[in-house]
Amino acid sequence: MQFTELNFHPDLLAGTRDAGFTDCTQVQVDTFAHTLAGRDVLVQSQTGTGKTAAFLVTIYHHLLRPDCPFARRALIVAPTRELAVQIEEEARLLGGRLPFGSVVVHGGVGYGPQEEALARKVELVIGTPGRLLDFARGNRKIDFREFGFLVIDEADRLFDMGFLPDLRRILRGMRPPKERLTMLFSATLSTSVRHLAWEHMNSPAEILVEPEQVTVETVAQELYHVSSHEKLRLLLGLLAAENPSSALIFTNTKHAAVEVAERLGRNGYTVEFIMGDLTQKKRLAIINQIKEGTLRFLVATDVAARGLHINDLELVVNYDLPENPEGYVHRIGRTARAGKHGKAVSFACEHFVFGLEAIEAFIGFKIPVRPVTDALIAVDASRGMRFGGPLRGGPNRERDSRERGTGERSRPKARPAAAHAAAAIAEARSPATTQPTSNAPGLVPARGSDLEARLEYYRRKYGENFKVKT
Repeated sequence: MQFTELNFHPDLLAGTRDAGFTDCTQVQVDTFAHTLAGRDVLVQSQTGTGKTAAFLVTIYHHLLRPDCPFARRALIVAPTRELAVQIEEEARLLGGRLPFGSVVVHGGVGYGPQEEALARKVELVIGTPGRLLDFARGNRKIDFREFGFLVIDEADRLFDMGFLPDLRRILRGMRPPKERLTMLFSATLSTSVRHLAWEHMNSPAEILVEPEQVTVETVAQELYHVSSHEKLRLLLGLLAAENPSSALIFTNTKHAAVEVAERLGRNGYTVEFIMGDLTQKKRLAIINQIKEGTLRFLVATDVAARGLHINDLELVVNYDLPENPEGYVHRIGRTARAGKHGKAVSFACEHFVFGLEAIEAFIGFKIPVRPVTDALIAVDASRGMRFGGPLRGGPNRERDSRERGTGERSRPKARPAAAHAAAAIAEARSPATTQPTSNAPGLVPARGSDLEARLEYYRRKYGENFKVKT
């Protein structure tokens, strides 16, 4: 279905053209079928499916109606400042020809400019829960009862970040469910999400867009089993071999993000990093650089896993394998957006391999394993260097903590499977085939002649053969 087939205002259709939209995505078709008629929706959908346009177009359509059945203001709640900013950018694009204003409110910046915009009673207020409640409770710049539209975006992420109590406070301050149009979007419809919908929504229509339809099928995925001490050299080799026009590299900790960025810089790459400790101004400047194509390589923690829209991102690298399966899907979803194709490469080292089984169960197949050949192990110009102190605006950090094994999170917390995995490693490593080396002390061997021992470990762990594609 095309946008022109729907009964939208001409200026709203012009906004969809300005945004480059012609055909509706599946989540948009399914959402419009209910929301344009004024019915609440509970939507399971990953990022990159067009869900932001689904709720923004719905809001604009109703605001343009002379007989709008709801109060003419919309509140959009997002889990992170990055996502809130992205939503407002898309709202400005889609509504560029419409007489409606918007403001984004979040922490990390001063209150003044946000207070001024709120005083003008703009139609769209987009924000994170904490700052929204600050304005509602402190200087009363926000009255939640003024909003006839409510969007809760990435509800599962809001729950994961501990915002459920704040979200309930916001909902208790709003009009009754029958007096507003509520749209809730979540990557998974967990019991908590469904309970919130039952309690605070008006008989919502349930819309399901399966994850494998929107990420897995359009992303070429590869997995490398590698020692943590050779991950940086493997990354350098892959970047040289792939030569991507743009790449987003994920780490599990902010310390690792700083270190990987610094080591890539020492090896001649122009690279930046983003994390929660950077100022909002700095983070947005870096994001704009990679979106505009002036920056090719970005290292990020999971603060960028959602809400970061980069057109034509060619490569995602999980330098650290995420510790939960949803995180894996959200990370690789930064590439292959809106039906395009992309590539995701993951490193499974001894510190984070324990999450692999859950990831593969979640996506429904084994990630193809590639061999770590000598040709892929590049020379590291930063080898032996230590990085300490404040780095390019980043936080103070421990000196080479991960390399020395004494860092904040050099290993994840022990899990029941960890003991079994350690035993399997010990059994798989025989003196005849696997001798400890300085590059791989005590755990999964790195490459070369040790490949069979490593694969034997995974056969024992998962009960299936791991076939290496050449």
